[in-house]
Amino acid sequence: MTVKPDSRRLRSAARFYAVQALFQMEAAGQGVDSVRREFEDHRIAAIHDGEESADADIAHFRRLLDDAVSSQGWIDQLTDRALVEKWPIARIDPTLRALFRAAGAELHMGETPPKVVINEFVELARAFFPEGREARFVNAVLDHMAREVRPEAF
Repeated sequence: MTVKPDSRRLRSAARFYAVQALFQMEAAGQGVDSVRREFEDHRIAAIHDGEESADADIAHFRRLLDDAVSSQGWIDQLTDRALVEKWPIARIDPTLRALFRAAGAELHMGETPPKVVINEFVELARAFFPEGREARFVNAVLDHMAREVRPEAF
């Protein structure tokens, strides 16, 4: 008997793929539609070299991408306010920029408690930067962003 992955893991995977997709969009100058198609057709739950990649909540992946793209200006301004003055969003690592955009989109959507959003994206920062201090940085920035977007939750 095969046990289906729980919805929490599927949503976590959707966040991971959304960060990767947003990074790819910026790095390669690709549009959201082509990147979404690529991820849904060739990356999410795909088999490469005999290894299967994680399945994901496709609807959540799509919502994150769509909101991150449609609200990017607002999310980038929100992120800039959370960063120190000497480090505007344009100067930070592109992976972190993609992470902040995906997290900002999820905070903006308002479906997930802010503390869950923060914890999920801090874990992603640890996955992307296992040797660095980025996870603490991400935690601080996202906490600031969440308090601005959803102050009633704190």
